[in-house]
Amino acid sequence: MTQTKIDLPPAFPDHTQLPESDGTFVKNFQEHPQSIILTDSIGSVLQQLHPNGDYAIGQDCGIYWRETEPPEKGAEAPDWFYVPNVPPLLNGEIRRSYVLWRELMAPMIALEFASGNGDEERDATPLSVSAEGETTKPGKFWVYERIIRIPYYGIFEVKTSKLEVYNWLNFSYQKLQPNERGHYPITPLGVELGLWHGTYQNQTQHWLRWWDSEGNLLLIGEERAQLERQRAEQERQRAEQERQRAEQERQRAEQERQRAEQEHQRAEQAEQKSARLAERLRAMGIDPDSE
Repeated sequence: MTQTKIDLPPAFPDHTQLPESDGTFVKNFQEHPQSIILTDSIGSVLQQLHPNGDYAIGQDCGIYWRETEPPEKGAEAPDWFYVPNVPPLLNGEIRRSYVLWRELMAPMIALEFASGNGDEERDATPLSVSAEGETTKPGKFWVYERIIRIPYYGIFEVKTSKLEVYNWLNFSYQKLQPNERGHYPITPLGVELGLWHGTYQNQTQHWLRWWDSEGNLLLIGEERAQLERQRAEQERQRAEQERQRAEQERQRAEQERQRAEQEHQRAEQAEQKSARLAERLRAMGIDPDSE
């Protein structure tokens, strides 16, 4: 019997075989600092959620969701995203990209820092192929919502300091409303996402920041160090005040001892004076004890 040879398709490429960049420039000077401040401040939360360290954070790197030619056309690169329950390294190597068909685990949240008006980030154009075989490139919003199905998607317009957050519910994105603090709860993480105005890396503007569920700002390392220095200084001042109070108490005790000693000396002097007077009266034949 003649056996039919079947040509199997090549294995899907992994992160080491796919481009790690689409060759475009970072859109603005805020992107990298913005990513850093998000990653730095949420570290303690993720350590509690993943004591074994099984999570990954992507910063302006590709999520490959579809095989295309060239490969980067089948990828979207959120400015920041977090994936739970995946190892930080793959076979001992740092990820060059996140390959969805290899990992099979969608990010929990993706954030885009829009340099323009956000139209690109809200683009819901679906993937389609014309009769002539031409493929229409899908929009980011459509890919995140319909294909990757990222539970939380945030769009931060840098110029206008506007933030929108969407939650994947019933197979589509629902725009969330902020809470009373103006923040968006990211329930699975137990944190809130919102805008903070301040200075970071010599830039004073609005930044995306995390808060805990009680509205306390999650601090970055520099802020934690500054807070620790303030606490240490307050402790030093408290210890100094305690030392001064102890010294004042010692001085008061010494003054009281001196007053008691002086009173004792005065009593002794009065007793001695009374004794001398009595002695003189007796020498004169007068009984000092008689009335």
